[in-house]
Amino acid sequence: MKDVLYIVIPCYNEEEVLMETTKRLKEKLTNLISDKKISPKSKVMYINDGSKDKTWEMIEKIHKEEKNFTGICLSRNRGHQNALVAGLLTAKKYADVVISMDADLQDDINAIDEMLEKYYEGNDIIYGVRSARKKDTFFKKVTAEGFYKFMSWMGVDVVFNHADYRLTSKRVLDEFENYKEVNLFLRGIFPLIGYSSDIVYYERSERFAGESKYPLKKMLNFAFDGITSFSVKPIRFIATSGFILSFFSFVYLLYIIISKFLGGSTVSGWSSTVALICLFGSIQIFCIGVIGEYISKIYLETKARPRFALSKNLEEKNDKTSH
Repeated sequence: MKDVLYIVIPCYNEEEVLMETTKRLKEKLTNLISDKKISPKSKVMYINDGSKDKTWEMIEKIHKEEKNFTGICLSRNRGHQNALVAGLLTAKKYADVVISMDADLQDDINAIDEMLEKYYEGNDIIYGVRSARKKDTFFKKVTAEGFYKFMSWMGVDVVFNHADYRLTSKRVLDEFENYKEVNLFLRGIFPLIGYSSDIVYYERSERFAGESKYPLKKMLNFAFDGITSFSVKPIRFIATSGFILSFFSFVYLLYIIISKFLGGSTVSGWSSTVALICLFGSIQIFCIGVIGEYISKIYLETKARPRFALSKNLEEKNDKTSH
């Protein structure tokens, strides 16, 4: 008997694409089941992340019409990462292996076959990695690849050009449940968990319909969360910079004292004085901001508030009905 697969898909205002996503994934599941690569109990689980359109109504309708489709609904919008965690932790109750992907059909669903092959070879985590960024704009390509390189430089173990398209075994998710942090950056957490892993390369497509849920502002916030959640290098950089600036200030002070005794001019120009004040003032404000970001994260973590709350679980209804 092959393992039970759940495909977990966070959804936020995805009414334009949901029916096409369901159509393609139904075909994929049917083929995998008929080829005996997965159990007939395998399903697609949609996670409604507080959508304001008819996404949840569509999920309920799909669930009634298709036996291999189910869904959960969060009490309110909690963001992509929290919605994904809700899906992963819910799906692991029913599945042996879970694949996470986006609803917009940009992730190549045909890569699922190779992911399962590598899973049955003994790997617990399979990362879906983009083979190229030919369809991205120049700005997005440069910033995205620069982000991964910067994260690596900061000491964060991330898979280059990997987003959240991945396969994880049940035992990986059991271990992942022990990670209670509120500030989530899943691309850094899963490599941290360990276990045997592999990579599947795929070509990312254009979004089928609708608008991207990750505008520039959200992307920047996400990147900053990733850096501050996994690296203390920014804090160390501030300490190092402070030491270097203090050293040069001390050297400059000695220069002024020596010039005074030698009878040289010690009166600085007004422009240079103001420029230095502005420079050091802005550096101080920036450093305080970075430190404040870390303190705010500590504040949120100490509250230990739940990362999500489920308002509905269609899978539980199935269990009650079957009994």
